[in-house]
Amino acid sequence: MTGIDTLDVTSELVVDGKTYRYFSLPAAGEKIGDISRLPISMKILLENVLRFENGGSCQVRDAKAFRSWVASGHDTHEIPFRPARILMQDFTGVPAIVDLASMRDGIVALGGDPAKVNPLVPVDLVIDHSVIVDVAGDKDALEKNMALEFKRNAERYAFLRWGQNAFENFRVVPPGQGICHQVNLEYLSQVVWTRDEEDGTYAFPDTVYGTDSHTTMVNGVGVLGWGVGGIEAEAAMLGQPISMVLPDVIGVRLEGRLSPLATATDLVLKITQMLRQENVVGKFVEFYGPALDTLPLADRATIANMAPEYGATCGFFPVDDIALAYLEQTGRDPHRIALTRAYLKAQGMYRDADAPEPVFTKSLTFDLTDVQPAISGPKRPQDLVLLSQASANFNAVLQKDFGVTSPARVKLEGREYDLGNGDIVIAAITSCTNTSNPEVMIAAGLLARKAHELGLRPKPWVKTSLAPGSQVVTDYLNRSGLTPHLDALGFETVGYGCTTCIGNSGPLAPEITAAIEANGLVVASVLSGNRNFEGRISLSVKANYLASPPLVVAYALLGSMCEDITQVALGKAQDGRDVFLHDIWPSREEIETVLGEAISRDGYAASYENIFEGTAHWQNLAVAKSGQRFAWDNSSTYIHQPPYFENLKPNPGVTSDIENACILAILGDNITTDHISPAGAIKASSPAGRFLMERGVAEADFNSYGSRRGNDLVMVRGAFANTRIRNSMIPGVEGGMTRILPDGDIAPIYDVAQQYRALNIPLIVIGGKEYGMGSSRDWAAKGTLLLGVKAVIAESFERIHRSNLVGMGVLPLVFPNNVNAQTLQLDGSETITLSDLTDIKPRMTVRADIVRRDGRSLRVDLICRIDTEDEVEYYRHGGILPYVLRGMTKTD
Repeated sequence: MTGIDTLDVTSELVVDGKTYRYFSLPAAGEKIGDISRLPISMKILLENVLRFENGGSCQVRDAKAFRSWVASGHDTHEIPFRPARILMQDFTGVPAIVDLASMRDGIVALGGDPAKVNPLVPVDLVIDHSVIVDVAGDKDALEKNMALEFKRNAERYAFLRWGQNAFENFRVVPPGQGICHQVNLEYLSQVVWTRDEEDGTYAFPDTVYGTDSHTTMVNGVGVLGWGVGGIEAEAAMLGQPISMVLPDVIGVRLEGRLSPLATATDLVLKITQMLRQENVVGKFVEFYGPALDTLPLADRATIANMAPEYGATCGFFPVDDIALAYLEQTGRDPHRIALTRAYLKAQGMYRDADAPEPVFTKSLTFDLTDVQPAISGPKRPQDLVLLSQASANFNAVLQKDFGVTSPARVKLEGREYDLGNGDIVIAAITSCTNTSNPEVMIAAGLLARKAHELGLRPKPWVKTSLAPGSQVVTDYLNRSGLTPHLDALGFETVGYGCTTCIGNSGPLAPEITAAIEANGLVVASVLSGNRNFEGRISLSVKANYLASPPLVVAYALLGSMCEDITQVALGKAQDGRDVFLHDIWPSREEIETVLGEAISRDGYAASYENIFEGTAHWQNLAVAKSGQRFAWDNSSTYIHQPPYFENLKPNPGVTSDIENACILAILGDNITTDHISPAGAIKASSPAGRFLMERGVAEADFNSYGSRRGNDLVMVRGAFANTRIRNSMIPGVEGGMTRILPDGDIAPIYDVAQQYRALNIPLIVIGGKEYGMGSSRDWAAKGTLLLGVKAVIAESFERIHRSNLVGMGVLPLVFPNNVNAQTLQLDGSETITLSDLTDIKPRMTVRADIVRRDGRSLRVDLICRIDTEDEVEYYRHGGILPYVLRGMTKTD
């Protein structure tokens, strides 16, 4: 630990006879001013500053800025932050480890020691994003899907096993154990972390960066963490502080209790709607108030998980007695629990209902009593629809957004049923938001039991699936006797991982896909995840709704979004009577009775006892043996050495203006990283599909873009290739298409970018509001760079994507207020020169000279969204990884 000589705030704490050293916030308050009413999330940031104060990158003035913040609830001071650990999932983790392996080669080329490229903080990678629902509604679905997963991904998994052996502080949780966020919540998180140093054992808050935006789930148990791009995570694991401006903190006072008919999912969807309207993008949200006295930890985690959907950096819940009871229930070490209580109380970080309310940037009130059953969709998580209005809303959307007026149904080849607009073709209880919540999972099981006992079945066109977030879920569903009933309704366990929510929903029946495509049907999915962006769930499904697990089961029985699920019969019982939703909806008392019988500390302990051992598939997997440096295979279509360090010189050059750049695409508002980053299935006709077939890969073996994130040659060909992306340079055309200046043929964005590269012409992408919203996808920034894009100009940026662009050496710029591509009448034929870049400063003005095809020109002053001095250095070096690599070489 770095000493705090200038403040001298170290103190000691004795727990169960063991002495711990820590950096005392009360002692710091005596020196820098009263900070007792800081939000607890801000206290965690302050402790981080105190612990790493070194007179250089972290200084006493950084700590004093917190006193200024508490005076007004706002300050623009920039601080460095170092998390205690890193969490990765395999889609984002594989390219990160690929980058580290490539850095080892890069440092050797610069004359350095490859052993220096090594995580300096603990890194856990949970393989959870590669399972695809190929098989569903089958008693052997889990085993069959896992066999296919290992067949497709053996090369990637062998690479990760090499990384586990080659790098220190790096652990891998094998496939089939659970989703990273639930494993993090139930097992990996410690709340209070410890580290042995020469002068004793130090205690400090458990904080985490995750390479998935829903890392925020762990804030439900009081662990401060949020999603970052893989680029930032790599820098953090290599010991680099990540600069951040002191965040605004929005306090949300929770009052009341949920009604018997409302679920945690209804609660979180309502909160998401409220906070998205409040515009909490880039801010912390901290929950407080009397409702926390009874709000279960699982509900808190469900709310915290959805922080990316309401736009916040995190949604934080302070630790209290309920949180400690959860640690006890989930099998944590009793001494660590005692330390957590003692340490947090000593630091003023333990929730005290009788203490004065913290100072917040702004406070809001949310009454749980007002929550009603609801779903969200059909395109965004924040688009809340009351359940009683869902069918009317869908029918209106069907006509307004999708231009469908005919209710006609079409006969399916070889089937005794037909298919029509609004039919639900996917009903998925999928990992992440809800499967960590036993209450809603038990509710789904109870509803399934009642439906099964009455003889109800899902409609035959519905693909049903259950992907638990951890083995714990299977344990308590088995203990409660609910598994057979879920199985009977087609909700057999298909895998342990992030399935439908990330687009790994697998294929629909061929005849269903054919009917959809031939007739332009607008069909729907209902899932218990957190993302329903257009084109994400399935390429065949345009309308996607988020719902609680019991509603997923109920909608599978109904089979259509066009009918009011609260009023029409879901089906007929064996005795011929109609069965309605209220007939099978479980009561709160029923749920609580089963919870009390099925949830146990022993169940959690048994589920995590051998988590790092994996299945027989994993144990029998060959390990790539390459020593300290990986032996790259240029014929591999999964793992490829990226070009980021090619011809890297010991020192960076001078930044230069971007001259006569052409526009690659003009995009609208709410462009997500799903639109930008390669995701989902790979089409045979796409540049990536053609690339794979040229290398002998059969279409059946394409796998997904996510599984090929370790190969830059595949991924760059899928950048901006989303089937729903719209480029206004070619009106009326969907998909990743553009044209070369000024009147060239329409072609895939990758192909056009290659033509520009051959002509040595830099490229610019134009965006609208909230550019880059959604999941933290490093390939949204990497793909942008590798296409030859030097700058992105937008009306506003999502926090993580903006940071990732800088981290890859791409310049993010913002239009002035009320100026955009439309007001400037840009059509894509213009060339743009960006000036004043030789001396970059945070948030400086950048001059843009735009020349139209007829020779007319105009000037626009843009705002540089390089926000901190550290980011200036990253941009100067061509990205954060070259910056870190050069720094390592200089310390040799």
